[in-house]
Amino acid sequence: MKNILLPTDFSENAWNATKYAIELFKDEECVFHLLNTYTPAIANSRFMATSLSGGQLEDGVRNNSEHGLKKVLNKINKTYQNPRHSFKTISSFSLLVDEIKEIVEDKGIDLIVTGTKGASGLDEVFMGSNTVRIIKSIKNSPVLAIPQFFKYQRPSEIAFATDFNRFYSQSELQPMIDLAHTFNATIRIVHVQYEIKALTEIQQFNLNMLRKYLSDNEHYLHTVSELNSVSKTLEVFAEELDIHLLAMLNYQHSYMEKMTREPVVK
Repeated sequence: MKNILLPTDFSENAWNATKYAIELFKDEECVFHLLNTYTPAIANSRFMATSLSGGQLEDGVRNNSEHGLKKVLNKINKTYQNPRHSFKTISSFSLLVDEIKEIVEDKGIDLIVTGTKGASGLDEVFMGSNTVRIIKSIKNSPVLAIPQFFKYQRPSEIAFATDFNRFYSQSELQPMIDLAHTFNATIRIVHVQYEIKALTEIQQFNLNMLRKYLSDNEHYLHTVSELNSVSKTLEVFAEELDIHLLAMLNYQHSYMEKMTREPVVK
């Protein structure tokens, strides 16, 4: 039984991520936890009627949150009838990342699935600020980020982008390995280099260990030259090989860290 966390702000972007998660795990027993967090807009309270107390403000946003979750649940029930899936709702007066940390711990969350929507001019353009905050802050659960207009496709190919500078543990790689087993997917290890050169001893050791972990999966190694940015390079690579799922580990100086700091990403 998988426990999947679905943060939602009731946008089409969030709904698209919800649909993707339901499709991806349609053949598995899952509990989906729909989460919406809220905080009263205190900063704008000077524009509101002075008769509204803090408690009334909180009641208003709580009602909106609970009503929104009911609408999403009704939409799911009208669209999908899968006896393997059950759904629970969580409406919380909290900051998003703080609440996710608590739920991951309390509910034994196996995966967080969130929508992505960039905002031009931010350092989080690639995925959107909330998604980046989740990825940077949540260390004990994998995060699956679904682009805004991406339609579900069976992940027959998975790209794993890495620079081989860090040792990988079996537990870190297991979610990707499990997906590859489930969908009989090929894993394509992608190493982006500014200039093509031989691996160091440490990099070669980490590559050897990685291939050992992936020994039961069909996998290939690709070394590619960096284009304008790491994200652009991976985008082109994925398009050329028709890859619909990109996996990365998040750590200091990783590709994920570089991508969230690149100033302009389509």
